[in-house]
Amino acid sequence: MTSWFDENSDAIFPGVAVAALLLLVASVTFLVLWRVSSHRRREENLDREDVAEDRRDLELALAEQTARISMIRELGQTAVRSIAVMVSQAEGVRYTGEIDPGAATRLAAVIEDAARSTQADLRRVMTVAGDAHPGSGSNAHLDELPDIIAAMKSAGLTIDFEEIGERFDLVNGAELAVMRILQQALANSLKHGGQSTAVRVVLSWSENGLRLLVDDDGARARERSAGLDPNRISRGRAHNPDADLSAFTEQISGAVISEMRERATLFGGVFNAYPVPGVGFSIAVAFPALRYNNGVHGVNLTS
Repeated sequence: MTSWFDENSDAIFPGVAVAALLLLVASVTFLVLWRVSSHRRREENLDREDVAEDRRDLELALAEQTARISMIRELGQTAVRSIAVMVSQAEGVRYTGEIDPGAATRLAAVIEDAARSTQADLRRVMTVAGDAHPGSGSNAHLDELPDIIAAMKSAGLTIDFEEIGERFDLVNGAELAVMRILQQALANSLKHGGQSTAVRVVLSWSENGLRLLVDDDGARARERSAGLDPNRISRGRAHNPDADLSAFTEQISGAVISEMRERATLFGGVFNAYPVPGVGFSIAVAFPALRYNNGVHGVNLTS
């Protein structure tokens, strides 16, 4: 006796096989399309990341070039003023020499010192490149420190200032570099920490050098401003030697940091900027031979 299943099995199994084959083809097609689409999305994401990275690099390069242009202009202004003074002194030598040769000799020595300082500034101008920068900036002097600190306190910072050692005179370009670094460091603390940021500023004078330190508690200040415990981050942060080492060795970038680093380098300085995890940010600059820095040797050429 032949059953219905036996009679129709030849028709059923080919149909099932065809359906299975179609399903397999569809699955493979879907998988291929999904892989192609996924690969395309990854390429698009990588392209976007590359574009974003290129943009950041270009912005940083532009900021660094702008900083160099600004320094050229400031150092150029300093050199022009020094030359103007030397011209006046040279005229004085010409008239004084006929009456008092001794006074003329002393005045010539003063002109020589001024010429050395101007020559050093012009050498530094030649280390950077660019066109004239439309921005302007007047010279800053160490005598203006109290006014600068008072202004930043009025802006909201709490500043503890300490000066150690005996201050010595700086050439105009070096004095300008030190003051600009200090001003930018304080502005950076105010920008990133806010008005409740406490800053410690230390100027340490050695026999021939100068060290500038600016420490702030910007991270804690932001916590205080938000009504939170300022020590919350420090207490909740597990000790990690690798993270601590990274914080001190990581190369910090950015337009302002790059400009400060360039200013320090022009006068033989070593610049370091690093975050203090759970506390804030520190900027340290050491000028080991600033007293006699002349753009070539960094030693006393008069001895």
